Amino acid sequence: MARLRDGYEALLLDLDGTLYRGPVVIDGAPAALAAARGEQRLVYVTNNASRAPGTVAEHLAELGYPATTDDVVTSAQAAARLLAERLAPGASVLVVGSDDLAAEVDAVGLRPIRRFNGSAPAAVVQGHSPQTGWPDLAEAAYALSADALWIAANTDKTLPNERGLAPGNGSMVAALRTASGRDPIVAGKPFAPLMEDALARAGTRSALVVGDRMDTDIEGANTVGLDSLLVLTGVSTLAELSDAPEELIPTFVADSLDALNHPPVDFEPGGDLAERVRRNPGRAVPVRAGRTHPVGGAESRPPSGSEIR
Repeated sequence: MARLRDGYEALLLDLDGTLYRGPVVIDGAPAALAAARGEQRLVYVTNNASRAPGTVAEHLAELGYPATTDDVVTSAQAAARLLAERLAPGASVLVVGSDDLAAEVDAVGLRPIRRFNGSAPAAVVQGHSPQTGWPDLAEAAYALSADALWIAANTDKTLPNERGLAPGNGSMVAALRTASGRDPIVAGKPFAPLMEDALARAGTRSALVVGDRMDTDIEGANTVGLDSLLVLTGVSTLAELSDAPEELIPTFVADSLDALNHPPVDFEPGGDLAERVRRNPGRAVPVRAGRTHPVGGAESRPPSGSEIR
Protein backbone atom coordinates (compact mmCIF):
# COMPACT_ATOMS: atom_id res chain seq x y z
CA MET A 1 0.00 0.00 0.00
CA ALA A 2 1.37 3.41 -0.96
CA ARG A 3 2.76 5.80 1.61
CA LEU A 4 0.90 9.06 2.07
CA ARG A 5 3.72 11.03 0.42
CA ASP A 6 3.75 8.81 -2.68
CA GLY A 7 0.63 10.46 -4.07
CA TYR A 8 2.31 13.86 -4.46
CA GLU A 9 5.17 15.35 -6.45
CA ALA A 10 5.91 18.02 -3.83
CA LEU A 11 5.50 18.74 -0.14
CA LEU A 12 4.80 22.34 0.91
CA LEU A 13 6.09 22.40 4.47
CA ASP A 14 5.36 24.88 7.24
CA LEU A 15 8.23 25.57 9.66
CA ASP A 16 7.29 26.89 13.13
CA GLY A 17 5.39 24.17 14.98
CA THR A 18 5.87 21.65 12.17
CA LEU A 19 9.65 21.24 11.87
CA TYR A 20 10.82 23.12 14.95
CA ARG A 21 9.72 25.27 17.86
CA GLY A 22 12.04 28.26 18.13
CA PRO A 23 15.58 26.82 18.16
CA VAL A 24 14.38 23.33 19.17
CA VAL A 25 13.87 20.68 16.50
CA ILE A 26 10.70 18.56 16.74
CA ASP A 27 11.65 14.99 17.60
CA GLY A 28 11.75 12.67 14.60
CA ALA A 29 10.91 15.35 12.03
CA PRO A 30 14.30 15.44 10.19
CA ALA A 31 14.27 11.64 9.85
CA ALA A 32 10.69 11.76 8.58
CA LEU A 33 11.71 14.07 5.72
CA ALA A 34 15.02 12.35 4.93
CA ALA A 35 13.25 9.78 2.76
CA ALA A 36 12.24 12.54 0.37
CA ARG A 37 15.77 13.12 -0.90
CA GLY A 38 15.64 12.66 -4.65
CA GLU A 39 11.97 11.57 -4.53
CA GLN A 40 10.01 14.78 -4.06
CA ARG A 41 10.36 18.51 -4.25
CA LEU A 42 10.43 19.93 -0.73
CA VAL A 43 9.40 23.57 -0.48
CA TYR A 44 9.59 25.25 2.90
CA VAL A 45 6.80 27.82 3.15
CA THR A 46 6.92 30.26 6.04
CA ASN A 47 4.62 33.06 7.12
CA ASN A 48 7.48 34.49 9.20
CA ALA A 49 8.81 37.51 7.31
CA SER A 50 11.65 38.31 9.70
CA ARG A 51 14.42 36.24 8.05
CA ALA A 52 15.87 35.99 4.56
CA PRO A 53 15.44 32.70 2.65
CA GLY A 54 19.16 31.97 2.91
CA THR A 55 19.10 32.40 6.68
CA VAL A 56 16.07 30.12 6.94
CA ALA A 57 17.78 27.48 4.77
CA GLU A 58 20.92 27.60 6.93
CA HIS A 59 18.83 27.14 10.08
CA LEU A 60 16.98 24.19 8.54
CA ALA A 61 20.24 22.56 7.45
CA GLU A 62 21.68 22.98 10.94
CA LEU A 63 18.64 21.17 12.34
CA GLY A 64 19.08 18.28 9.90
CA TYR A 65 16.65 19.17 7.11
CA PRO A 66 17.67 19.04 3.42
CA ALA A 67 17.29 22.69 2.42
CA THR A 68 18.84 25.29 0.14
CA THR A 69 17.92 28.93 -0.37
CA ASP A 70 15.92 27.99 -3.48
CA ASP A 71 13.77 25.63 -1.38
CA VAL A 72 12.49 28.44 0.88
CA VAL A 73 9.53 30.71 0.10
CA THR A 74 8.68 33.43 2.61
CA SER A 75 5.77 35.78 3.16
CA ALA A 76 8.25 38.66 2.83
CA GLN A 77 8.92 37.62 -0.76
CA ALA A 78 5.19 37.35 -1.48
CA ALA A 79 4.56 40.76 0.10
CA ALA A 80 7.32 42.34 -1.98
CA ARG A 81 5.85 40.82 -5.14
CA LEU A 82 2.43 42.29 -4.33
CA LEU A 83 4.01 45.70 -3.77
CA ALA A 84 5.91 45.56 -7.07
CA GLU A 85 2.73 44.66 -8.94
CA ARG A 86 0.90 47.68 -7.53
CA LEU A 87 3.52 50.44 -7.31
CA ALA A 88 5.70 52.34 -9.74
CA PRO A 89 9.41 51.44 -9.74
CA GLY A 90 11.33 53.36 -7.10
CA ALA A 91 8.26 54.15 -4.99
CA SER A 92 8.89 54.51 -1.27
CA VAL A 93 7.63 51.80 1.09
CA LEU A 94 7.54 52.22 4.86
CA VAL A 95 8.80 48.99 6.40
CA VAL A 96 7.50 47.78 9.75
CA GLY A 97 9.58 44.69 10.32
CA SER A 98 13.07 43.30 9.95
CA ASP A 99 15.97 44.42 7.76
CA ASP A 100 15.45 41.22 5.76
CA LEU A 101 11.92 42.36 4.90
CA ALA A 102 13.37 45.72 3.82
CA ALA A 103 15.88 43.85 1.63
CA GLU A 104 13.04 42.04 -0.17
CA VAL A 105 11.38 45.41 -0.87
CA ASP A 106 14.65 46.74 -2.27
CA ALA A 107 15.12 43.60 -4.38
CA VAL A 108 11.93 44.31 -6.36
CA GLY A 109 13.02 47.85 -7.24
CA LEU A 110 11.22 49.80 -4.50
CA ARG A 111 12.72 52.12 -1.89
CA PRO A 112 12.38 50.92 1.72
CA ILE A 113 12.22 53.62 4.42
CA ARG A 114 11.72 53.59 8.18
CA ARG A 115 10.53 57.17 8.80
CA PHE A 116 9.12 59.88 6.57
CA ASN A 117 8.87 63.64 6.63
CA GLY A 118 6.61 65.61 4.34
CA SER A 119 5.19 63.44 1.55
CA ALA A 120 3.78 60.10 2.68
CA PRO A 121 5.19 56.81 1.35
CA ALA A 122 3.28 54.96 -1.36
CA ALA A 123 2.84 51.91 0.85
CA VAL A 124 3.33 50.31 4.23
CA VAL A 125 4.54 46.72 4.46
CA GLN A 126 4.34 44.95 7.80
CA GLY A 127 6.09 41.77 8.88
CA HIS A 128 7.14 40.17 12.15
CA SER A 129 10.12 41.52 14.04
CA PRO A 130 10.76 41.18 17.78
CA GLN A 131 12.16 44.71 17.65
CA THR A 132 8.94 46.39 16.48
CA GLY A 133 7.85 49.07 18.95
CA TRP A 134 5.34 51.88 19.39
CA PRO A 135 7.33 54.38 17.27
CA ASP A 136 7.25 51.96 14.32
CA LEU A 137 3.50 51.40 14.62
CA ALA A 138 2.89 55.14 15.01
CA GLU A 139 4.86 55.89 11.84
CA ALA A 140 2.81 53.32 9.95
CA ALA A 141 -0.43 54.77 11.33
CA TYR A 142 0.53 58.22 10.04
CA ALA A 143 1.19 56.75 6.58
CA LEU A 144 -2.09 54.82 6.57
CA SER A 145 -3.99 57.94 7.49
CA ALA A 146 -2.45 59.53 4.36
CA ASP A 147 -3.95 56.67 2.27
CA ALA A 148 -0.79 54.59 1.75
CA LEU A 149 -1.30 51.07 0.39
CA TRP A 150 -1.04 48.54 3.28
CA ILE A 151 0.29 45.03 2.80
CA ALA A 152 0.83 42.63 5.71
CA ALA A 153 3.16 39.69 5.27
CA ASN A 154 0.85 37.61 7.45
CA THR A 155 -1.74 37.88 10.20
CA ASP A 156 -0.66 35.03 12.52
CA LYS A 157 -1.89 36.02 15.96
CA THR A 158 0.76 33.95 17.71
CA LEU A 159 4.27 32.66 17.07
CA PRO A 160 5.21 29.30 18.66
CA ASN A 161 8.62 29.02 20.32
CA GLU A 162 10.29 26.82 22.93
CA ARG A 163 8.51 28.68 25.76
CA GLY A 164 5.00 28.68 24.29
CA LEU A 165 3.00 31.08 22.13
CA ALA A 166 4.37 34.60 21.70
CA PRO A 167 2.57 37.47 19.93
CA GLY A 168 2.81 37.11 16.16
CA ASN A 169 2.63 39.64 13.36
CA GLY A 170 -1.15 39.48 13.43
CA SER A 171 -1.18 40.96 16.91
CA MET A 172 0.75 43.97 15.61
CA VAL A 173 -1.49 44.19 12.55
CA ALA A 174 -4.48 44.27 14.90
CA ALA A 175 -3.04 47.35 16.61
CA LEU A 176 -2.80 49.18 13.28
CA ARG A 177 -6.29 48.01 12.29
CA THR A 178 -7.63 49.61 15.45
CA ALA A 179 -5.63 52.81 14.95
CA SER A 180 -6.42 53.24 11.24
CA GLY A 181 -9.83 51.65 10.77
CA ARG A 182 -8.40 49.89 7.71
CA ASP A 183 -7.63 46.33 6.66
CA PRO A 184 -4.42 45.26 4.90
CA ILE A 185 -3.92 43.12 1.84
CA VAL A 186 -2.39 39.92 3.26
CA ALA A 187 0.35 38.07 1.39
CA GLY A 188 0.84 35.03 3.62
CA LYS A 189 -1.19 31.98 4.52
CA PRO A 190 -4.14 31.44 4.46
CA PHE A 191 -4.34 33.83 1.51
CA ALA A 192 -3.36 32.79 -2.00
CA PRO A 193 -0.23 34.88 -2.84
CA LEU A 194 2.27 32.91 -0.75
CA MET A 195 0.68 29.57 -1.62
CA GLU A 196 0.81 30.36 -5.34
CA ASP A 197 4.45 31.45 -5.01
CA ALA A 198 5.22 28.11 -3.34
CA LEU A 199 3.48 26.17 -6.12
CA ALA A 200 5.44 28.11 -8.72
CA ARG A 201 8.66 27.24 -6.90
CA ALA A 202 7.64 23.58 -6.70
CA GLY A 203 6.85 23.50 -10.42
CA THR A 204 3.74 21.37 -9.87
CA ARG A 205 0.25 21.53 -8.40
CA SER A 206 0.51 17.90 -7.29
CA ALA A 207 1.41 19.01 -3.78
CA LEU A 208 0.52 18.20 -0.18
CA VAL A 209 0.51 21.07 2.33
CA VAL A 210 1.86 20.05 5.74
CA GLY A 211 1.43 22.28 8.76
CA ASP A 212 0.36 22.68 12.37
CA ARG A 213 -2.16 25.54 12.11
CA MET A 214 -5.66 25.17 10.75
CA ASP A 215 -6.12 28.93 10.38
CA THR A 216 -3.04 29.37 8.17
CA ASP A 217 -1.63 26.15 6.71
CA ILE A 218 -4.87 24.19 6.31
CA GLU A 219 -7.06 27.10 5.26
CA GLY A 220 -4.29 28.13 2.87
CA ALA A 221 -4.32 24.68 1.28
CA ASN A 222 -8.09 24.82 0.91
CA THR A 223 -7.87 28.33 -0.59
CA VAL A 224 -5.82 27.04 -3.54
CA GLY A 225 -7.43 23.59 -3.77
CA LEU A 226 -4.66 21.41 -2.34
CA ASP A 227 -4.70 18.40 -0.04
CA SER A 228 -3.34 18.97 3.47
CA LEU A 229 -1.93 17.17 6.49
CA LEU A 230 -2.44 18.71 9.93
CA VAL A 231 0.30 17.60 12.34
CA LEU A 232 -0.45 17.91 16.05
CA THR A 233 3.04 19.14 16.99
CA GLY A 234 2.36 22.86 17.17
CA VAL A 235 -0.61 25.17 17.59
CA SER A 236 -3.85 23.46 16.49
CA THR A 237 -5.41 20.62 18.48
CA LEU A 238 -7.98 17.90 17.95
CA ALA A 239 -10.32 19.78 20.28
CA GLU A 240 -10.14 22.82 17.98
CA LEU A 241 -10.71 20.61 14.95
CA SER A 242 -13.99 19.42 16.44
CA ASP A 243 -15.43 22.94 16.23
CA ALA A 244 -13.72 24.05 13.01
CA PRO A 245 -15.65 25.45 10.02
CA GLU A 246 -15.34 23.71 6.66
CA GLU A 247 -12.57 25.98 5.36
CA LEU A 248 -10.29 24.86 8.22
CA ILE A 249 -10.82 21.11 7.82
CA PRO A 250 -7.67 19.24 6.65
CA THR A 251 -7.56 16.24 4.36
CA PHE A 252 -5.58 14.28 6.96
CA VAL A 253 -4.53 14.64 10.60
CA ALA A 254 -1.63 12.88 12.34
CA ASP A 255 0.32 13.09 15.56
CA SER A 256 3.68 13.41 13.80
CA LEU A 257 5.41 14.12 10.50
CA ASP A 258 6.35 10.45 10.16
CA ALA A 259 2.80 9.87 8.89
CA LEU A 260 4.19 10.87 5.48
CA ASN A 261 6.11 7.59 5.36
CA HIS A 262 3.18 5.24 6.04
CA PRO A 263 -0.09 4.48 4.27
CA PRO A 264 -3.03 6.51 5.60
CA VAL A 265 -5.53 4.54 7.66
CA ASP A 266 -8.90 3.60 6.20
CA PHE A 267 -11.70 6.10 6.50
CA GLU A 268 -14.34 5.24 9.11
CA PRO A 269 -17.52 7.22 8.44
CA GLY A 270 -19.16 8.63 11.54
CA GLY A 271 -16.32 7.44 13.77
CA ASP A 272 -14.47 9.12 16.60
CA LEU A 273 -11.59 10.95 14.92
CA ALA A 274 -9.65 11.58 18.12
CA GLU A 275 -9.80 7.90 19.02
CA ARG A 276 -8.61 6.92 15.53
CA VAL A 277 -5.61 9.26 15.87
CA ARG A 278 -4.80 7.70 19.26
CA ARG A 279 -5.13 4.18 17.82
CA ASN A 280 -2.83 4.96 14.90
CA PRO A 281 0.31 6.75 16.13
CA GLY A 282 2.55 7.90 13.30
CA ARG A 283 -0.15 7.44 10.63
CA ALA A 284 -2.41 9.88 8.81
CA VAL A 285 -6.11 9.66 9.56
CA PRO A 286 -8.36 10.92 6.74
CA VAL A 287 -10.81 13.64 7.71
CA ARG A 288 -12.26 14.48 4.30
CA ALA A 289 -11.86 13.47 0.67
CA GLY A 290 -8.56 14.33 -0.94
CA ARG A 291 -7.49 14.74 -4.53
CA THR A 292 -5.12 11.77 -4.36
CA HIS A 293 -6.57 9.69 -1.53
CA PRO A 294 -10.38 9.94 -1.83
CA VAL A 295 -12.45 8.61 1.04
CA GLY A 296 -15.47 8.34 -1.21
CA GLY A 297 -19.15 8.79 -1.73
CA ALA A 298 -21.49 10.62 0.58
CA GLU A 299 -18.96 10.38 3.36
CA SER A 300 -16.43 12.61 1.56
CA ARG A 301 -17.94 15.75 3.13
CA PRO A 302 -16.15 17.34 6.11
CA PRO A 303 -17.38 15.69 9.32
CA SER A 304 -19.63 17.52 11.71
CA GLY A 305 -18.53 18.41 15.21
CA SER A 306 -20.42 15.41 16.60
CA GLU A 307 -18.22 13.11 14.51
CA ILE A 308 -14.94 14.61 15.74
CA ARG A 309 -14.44 14.06 19.44
